[in-house]
Amino acid sequence: MTRILPVIVLSQFFCTSLWFAGNAVMGDIAKQLQLEPSYLAYLTSAVQLGFITGTLVFAILSIADRFSPVRVFFICALIAAAVNALACLPGTDATIILVLRYTTGFFLAGIYPVGMKIASDHYPQGLGKALGFLVGALVLGTSFPHLLKSLMAALPWRYVILSTSILAAIGGCAMVLLVPDGPARKPGAALNPATFLKNFGNRQFRSAAFGYFGHMWELYAFWAFVPVMLSAYNSRYSDANLNVPLLSFLIIGVGAFACVGSGIISGYIGVKKVATMALTISGVCCLVSPLFLFAGSAWILIVFLLVWSMAVIADSPLFSTLIAQNADQQLKGTALTIVNCIGFAITIVSIQLITALRTVENARYIYMLLAIGPLLGLLALLKRSQ
Repeated sequence: MTRILPVIVLSQFFCTSLWFAGNAVMGDIAKQLQLEPSYLAYLTSAVQLGFITGTLVFAILSIADRFSPVRVFFICALIAAAVNALACLPGTDATIILVLRYTTGFFLAGIYPVGMKIASDHYPQGLGKALGFLVGALVLGTSFPHLLKSLMAALPWRYVILSTSILAAIGGCAMVLLVPDGPARKPGAALNPATFLKNFGNRQFRSAAFGYFGHMWELYAFWAFVPVMLSAYNSRYSDANLNVPLLSFLIIGVGAFACVGSGIISGYIGVKKVATMALTISGVCCLVSPLFLFAGSAWILIVFLLVWSMAVIADSPLFSTLIAQNADQQLKGTALTIVNCIGFAITIVSIQLITALRTVENARYIYMLLAIGPLLGLLALLKRSQ
């Protein structure tokens, strides 16, 4: 049915707006609670750690394969929306906010990878294109809180949090009401906790997964530090006066178009080839970043970050396509979930590493470390072709 993909994409967009809701208002939270700048890394990592825990539990229990993925998406969306909104209650402190962000991340495990499972059940043919739209929705959802923050600059930060919770609830309801389980859905095997690693015995699956892991080393660290890069530019050039929330939304959000474009192009020249090109470009961006981060012209910086943002995400739906195509079809949902689990664990390492090593003196050079991921990802892709 023609409505299926648009509803999945819209639901994914609404629900994943929960992901960076805390990051968008971090400045206000830090000011109100008198927190250190390093709290941003902890806030981001709390969501990632929650997501990792959730995906591990979902994978071990094969939830996305044993139960209706549409209903799993709906239930997790409502719970995540409610938990996210609890941050708005009076008396919340830094620790409570971290716990709430962790719990929100846990239930995002029933949204992002389960959304990919739903799409793959409806679109076994042309999956790269479908996942291009779906991951594009994730990108827009991730960046959307920054736009809300820009639009609601004069309002308390709680309005941004509440807005994302309302959107997530709407997204979950739309999914369960308008999207049935897909015709390609295979009945899940009986619960066997050992099966969640079964797919890694497949060389093609393993190579695609390791390519994805390299991609993830760079992706979320880049997203988390885009506002930091822009703020650092403002600090260096007092007359720059960049609108950090609005530019963060535009820079991260433009990646949605790259996802859609890469999904469409992959149908003509191949999934692996497009993924290799995107991973190469993003790796080069990491290495040349010192030339642009403190460029004399703000436009040079912005254009560079836009290019980097498109390259850093363009391969994401393609890796998910390769993983879904090479997984045991009875364990496809579990395969997508466990690969997400490991990939997001890697994001915590890269985010915390950059946070620990970053100083005012090395702010220009520190993001070169992100090139480690694309390099290892490319090696995995080349190994796959042998």
